[in-house]
Amino acid sequence: MKGRTLIRHGKEGVKSLARNGWMTFASISAVAIMLLMVGVFLLLILNLNHFATSVEEDVEVRVFIDLTATEEQREELLQEIEQIHNVESITFLPKEEGLEQFIDSLGEQGEVFETLRDENPLYDVFVVRAVTPQLTEEVATNLEPLPYVVEVGYGKDVVDQLFSFTSLARQVGFFLIVGLMFTTMFLIANTIKITIVARKREIKIMKLVGATNSFIRWPFFVEGLLLGVLGALIPIGILAFGYSKLHDSFTGNLDLMFIELLPSSPLVYQVTAILLAIGAFIGIWGSMMSVRKFLKV
Repeated sequence: MKGRTLIRHGKEGVKSLARNGWMTFASISAVAIMLLMVGVFLLLILNLNHFATSVEEDVEVRVFIDLTATEEQREELLQEIEQIHNVESITFLPKEEGLEQFIDSLGEQGEVFETLRDENPLYDVFVVRAVTPQLTEEVATNLEPLPYVVEVGYGKDVVDQLFSFTSLARQVGFFLIVGLMFTTMFLIANTIKITIVARKREIKIMKLVGATNSFIRWPFFVEGLLLGVLGALIPIGILAFGYSKLHDSFTGNLDLMFIELLPSSPLVYQVTAILLAIGAFIGIWGSMMSVRKFLKV
């Protein structure tokens, strides 16, 4: 296609938006509302996924070492653990450091346990992390029969519930976003269809004077693209401003410090690119389906 012809189609698409003021407004509003919902769910799912991943990464196996084990026996146990499949890292936690962490975690109440420093009742521990959190149970099972191991702990019930919840949340989020996208696509297709039906006579005249199907379609494709992009810009602005304020509120609130939101940058830019792509796609798709299916051009 010649550049001059392409420019002409672009101008016709822009003029069509201006001529059909209320229909243009209705189409852009429909896209904006649906993409706003998609954007909200997208931000929610991305943050939920981030939170779930952060929690999953904290899952670790604690191997409690027999109190009677010598330093050589601990080294032997370490070598045994290193040979277990799917072990990513091993950290030795001496009982003195473990007691220090325990006392610090209790704050002022930890002073009650200061007397335990003389006769530390805790075990030396190997903290083991699996290659992926989902392999934690398998690694823990392989650790249990090793020599000089008193106990292996990783909170099986809590970890199983955690993995079930995060898996369900990701699946639900995925289907919600896909469902909203398809709803948006069909909504904009029907909206554009009404616009095209209103100009049916104009299209028939163009056909009578010899215009090809491609020549007639292109302005509608440009119009659909512009409707989708313009409809995406509104929710992008709302979401960028709203998420930035929400992130600042969470960051400055000590009561919510345990919930870590993804930083505004690059998240907002990523969501912007996704919404623009969705808006452009559904606009073009809506125009194509309307022209081909409903007008039989």
